[in-house]
Amino acid sequence: MLKEFREFALKGNMVDLAIGVIIGGAFGGLVNSIVNDIIMPIIGLVTGGIDFSNMFIQLAGEPKTTLAAAREAGATVAYGNFVTLLINFLIIAWVLFLVVKGMNRMKKKEEAKPEPEAPREEVLLTEIRDLLSKKA
Repeated sequence: MLKEFREFALKGNMVDLAIGVIIGGAFGGLVNSIVNDIIMPIIGLVTGGIDFSNMFIQLAGEPKTTLAAAREAGATVAYGNFVTLLINFLIIAWVLFLVVKGMNRMKKKEEAKPEPEAPREEVLLTEIRDLLSKKA
């Protein structure tokens, strides 16, 4: 049973999947940093200094000025966080689309390659074999 598990765990696809998950986690952190540290501040600057991470609707209690304080006071709808996560998702989806599109293009090129022509000697031997089989 241990041998079967080892064979399963060390198959190429399983190792590829593990590598993909690790790279995906690192990529997620990178996208979060790009969105939170670069894109959202630029959007905030263009929109007159709006801080999306602090945008919310307080559903109960006295009005608060920060999201953390509003969450402590009661229910909130943190739509600023949703906007940030939506931008994260769109960036990741776009990059994955480009990766899959590139992989599909590479597969099509591989499929379109013609088979290499057989060496001249092999062609002659095949013809001789065919002629001999017809005579027999």
